[in-house]
This record gives sequence, C-alpha cells and structure tokens, in this order.
Amino acid sequence: MSHFTGEVGDELDANPAQRRELFAWALYDFANSGYTTVVLTTIYSAYFVAVVAAGIEAASPGGATLLWTLAIGVANLCVLLSGPVVGAIADVRAAKKRFLLVTTLVCVAATALLGTAGPGEAALAVALLILSAMAFSLGENLIAAFLPEIAHSDRMGRVSGYGWSVGYFGGLLTLGSCLAYISWAAGKGQEAVDYVPVALLITAAIFAVTAAPTFIWLRERSVPRTLPAGTSYVRAGFRRVRLTLEHAAQFPDLFRFLWCLTLFQSGVATVVVIAAIYAQEVLGFDSQQLIILIMVVNLTAAVGAFGFGYAQDHFGSVPSLAVGLLVWIAAIGVTYFAQDPGHLWLAGNLMGLALGSTQAGGRALIGQFTPEARNAEFFGLWGLAGRAAAILGPVSYGLTSHFSGGNHRLALLSTLLYFLFGLALLFTVNEQRGRLARQRQETQ
Repeated sequence: MSHFTGEVGDELDANPAQRRELFAWALYDFANSGYTTVVLTTIYSAYFVAVVAAGIEAASPGGATLLWTLAIGVANLCVLLSGPVVGAIADVRAAKKRFLLVTTLVCVAATALLGTAGPGEAALAVALLILSAMAFSLGENLIAAFLPEIAHSDRMGRVSGYGWSVGYFGGLLTLGSCLAYISWAAGKGQEAVDYVPVALLITAAIFAVTAAPTFIWLRERSVPRTLPAGTSYVRAGFRRVRLTLEHAAQFPDLFRFLWCLTLFQSGVATVVVIAAIYAQEVLGFDSQQLIILIMVVNLTAAVGAFGFGYAQDHFGSVPSLAVGLLVWIAAIGVTYFAQDPGHLWLAGNLMGLALGSTQAGGRALIGQFTPEARNAEFFGLWGLAGRAAAILGPVSYGLTSHFSGGNHRLALLSTLLYFLFGLALLFTVNEQRGRLARQRQETQ
C-alpha cells in the first residue's frame, strides 16, 4: 500500500498536471452538466410528469411525481451498491479512464433513446431514465477520483471549484441550444411531444462531443497492482471496500462528513430533480420560462463554485460549507412562501450560489481526507453517500407529495429538514484531524 501511494505522489510531483490536463478534467463536468440540467432538472422531468405519465397523474394526483422520484431512487440504489466496488476495481487495475469511457457512452446512448418514449410509455421511459442516471452517477464518481491525482491538497478547493464552475457553463450551453430549438419549434406550432425528443438528441450530442478532450488529455497516474493468485478483480474490489468500512475508525472525520454529506445532499438532490416539476405545478411555469430560469441559476452556481473554491482554501472547508448550507435554508424558505414567479427567481438564484458552493466544497473536502492510493475507492464512498442522498431526498418528497394529494409545499418541508440536520452534523467534523488521519495512512 505504501509503495503504491508513493508512486502516485511521486508521479504528481515529477509530472504536475498542466493547464491543458486540468482543463480536460474540468471539461468533463462541462460535458455531463447538460444531462443533469436537461434530463433531471428542467425539460425532461417536467415533460415526464405532464406528458409521458400524464395518465398516471390524472388517475392519482402526485402519482407521476412519485414515479419520477422512485425511478431516480432505483437508479441511485443500483449505484450505491456498485459504486464503491467499481471504484476499488478501477484503483486495482488503474482503469478509471477506461471505466469512465464506458459510462459516458452508455449515458449518451440512453439519453438519446429517452426521446423514443412517448405519452403513455412510462415503463420504457423509467427503464431508460434508470440506465442513463446510473451511467451518469458512476461517471461522476470516476471523474472525481482523478482530483487528488491532479491537485495537491492545498489546491483541491480551487481546482474542484474550477471544475464545478466550468460545468455550469456546460449546462448553459446545452440549455441554450435546447431553448433556441424549442423556441423555433414552438413558433412552428409544434408541441412538447415533438420538440422534447430533439432536445434530448441535442443534449446527448453535446455530451459526447465536449467529453472527448477528457479522454485525449487526462492522464491515468495510478499504476496497476498485482493480485494474489486465484483472486479476481471483483473479489479484490469487494475486499477493499469491506476493509475500508472495517477501518472506519482510522478516518473518523471522513466518515462523519460522509454522513453529513448524505443529509444535506438529500436536500440538494431533491431540488435538482424536483425544481422544474415544482415550478410547473405550483407556479405555472412553461418550458421556456423554466429553461431561462435554470440558465440564470447556472450562472449564479458557476459564480458560487468558483468563488467558494478560493474561500474554502482560505477560510477552511467547514466554515465555508456552513455558509453554503445557511444559504440553502434561506432559499428553501423563500420557495415555500413564494406566491409569484419573482419569488421563485430570487429563491432560484440563492439556490444557484449555494449549489455551486456545496457541490465543489464537498468533493474537495473528501479529497483532502482521502489517501492517494485509495482515490477511486474512497470517492466511490463519496458517490455512495451521494447516491443514498439521491434516494432519501427525492423519494421522501415524492411520498409526501403523493400521500398529501399532490401538496408540493408540504413536501418541500421534508427537504428543509435535511439541510438543517446536515448543518448540525457538519460542526462535528474536524478538518485538521481528518488531514492528519490521511497523512498517517500514507506514511504506513
């Protein structure tokens, strides 16, 4: 273990990541952001509830929203179970880049095929949604695992923030392209059933094209490890994850922060997959209004991520994350009491600032607590926490909405609780102790 760690650290010191490689790493965030903004947050989520599953919604108010959140929950449950193992195998085989290519191709293909599910074909839509969301989330874990390989611990905050901020501009590009097409199509008298499938094709194409430089310029600095005779990669992957969990006492602050992250990310995940549905169902936003709102929110999120990266390196991760969570709490409060579109615009921009800061900050803090030789494995656990959050938050929202007869304001209160509990647990995390635990592991 120590020999492997030394090779990774020496490689980074001898051949530091150049600007082109950092850009290539960040460009993957740019590429995959189109998927989250179009499929999970704006166009497709609202389309699914209003068109694909309209019959279900008519028969049982809140039923389509529940089905949407359950599909997201199933996808994330699958990733929760497989993510740490995939990460561990990627570490052993030094295959993060190859695995990332596979997940990217699957997500691109499934996104393009989502448009083939028309009104009444909710089963097909759910199957493709689960497949695309699984591939997206596994890819997110893998690209994050490169962070400790391209940035030293004292620069992880700003590099992570750089990646997130670039990513939001990717979402802007994809949303802008979709808005241009939808505006043109609507002007020709086309309906959502006509232009949403094309918007999905645009999203898939932009993802594929803009992700290409990542696979050209980003280097795999880790080296393969030799396995004992008779041991498979899958068995080795499960064993490393089991040992990680068994040795949790060696990394108390890492695992405490993973619990904290699970709580507040439950709130974040809910906002990401419910925002368009809430705006449409509660305040009557149409597709073009939703896209414009999310485009502006992406700008504020980019500002939040970029600025937070420097704040985190200067003031510390825990205080900076605490400020981000307080902004989230304020944004949820404004949303709950919103009575007209202007209120939602205010809440949305607060959410954008908070989203950029908490997403970038969470990833960077995990990187600071993670021994270099176990990057993919520990970032698999980061992904596990995120996936657990993506089950808890949206599903609790969907169940509350369903059993309250479609009361979205009441369901929003369940989201607020996650941010409150996450903030409370955050103050139990000791940054200095977490970094020392990492250093002890790397010197063993």
